Amino acid sequence: MNDEFASAVLDAEDAFEANELFQAKGWTDGLPIVPPTKEALRTFLNTAGFTAGDLIASEPIRRRNITAEKVCIAAIMAGCLPDYVPVVVSALRAMSEPRFSLHGSTASTGGCAPMLVVNGPVRGQIGMNATHNVLANGCRANACIGRAIRLVIMNVLGGLPGQFDRATLGHAGKFTFCFAEDEEDSRWIPLATERGVGAGLSAVTVMSAGSPHQVMHEWSRDPKEVLQTYAASIRANMLTYSPRAGHYAMIVPKQHRQVFDAAGWHKRDIREYLFEQVRFVRAEFGRVGKAALAASGAADEVLCAFRSPDDLMVIAAGGPAGGFGMIVPPWAGDKSEAVTRAIEGGPAAAQRSAV
Repeated sequence: MNDEFASAVLDAEDAFEANELFQAKGWTDGLPIVPPTKEALRTFLNTAGFTAGDLIASEPIRRRNITAEKVCIAAIMAGCLPDYVPVVVSALRAMSEPRFSLHGSTASTGGCAPMLVVNGPVRGQIGMNATHNVLANGCRANACIGRAIRLVIMNVLGGLPGQFDRATLGHAGKFTFCFAEDEEDSRWIPLATERGVGAGLSAVTVMSAGSPHQVMHEWSRDPKEVLQTYAASIRANMLTYSPRAGHYAMIVPKQHRQVFDAAGWHKRDIREYLFEQVRFVRAEFGRVGKAALAASGAADEVLCAFRSPDDLMVIAAGGPAGGFGMIVPPWAGDKSEAVTRAIEGGPAAAQRSAV
């Protein structure tokens, strides 16, 4: 222990030895880490405008406090640059709101991951990706910000597989699940603005996300026909996973956006149309081997994926070519709400607010 930081100081001969030490102690996600030296920690704290003991958020069920020191250590380990810290901090504060259900979503056998969607000027300032291969590899900011969140969950909240993390399967988003919305090449209102953050401000939206499902439709220029493919994915999730209504995310790359633009459709039109399409009757559970669910209510009872059209978050992102899209289902319906929060400090210089 030292007087400057609360964390223990460990000696390692070099970065390789430090990485092996962290791996042996179970402090990583399985990937190599950047050693969090005292010098790096000072730089990150100073750049982000924090002192080591500043409280970022708390998780009351496990009685864990998340301090700026621990956040910056995780960010360094994940490979972040100091300017990424405000995004990480704002995401953690959003996840700590009771309606997000941080404990439940990170401990569940359902194995969900926090999905981060970033809006506003900070995307360009820190080099986030909103287009080609947007949900996968190739962008440092996307990869490292999401990974920093996972390392905080593991090392501060105790979310280790087989301990507080009881996921049966999990999915790849538990390494990192972070991307930017493509505001520059979209005519749509940005997600954060729709959800109450002032236009032009930087913000992050966090959702407890199940494994994403890619859809394909290249055979029609009719927006309703394209949307019926997305609706089929949502209904399939209800039938094969959980029928609980809640927030879904629909990620729409440019080729499908062009279909909607040509028809004069905006995000609101998409939400309202899909609200009517993502329904089925209880008897349909019998077709997927869930006879007990089919028999648990009236056979003609209508179930819907959304409580209202606003449960669907429509997001512009992805490469310019290909008739693909993505549906990201919720962890457990309304047991966890998506939360949007303006990003405080850093290059974004956003105002403080939460919606």
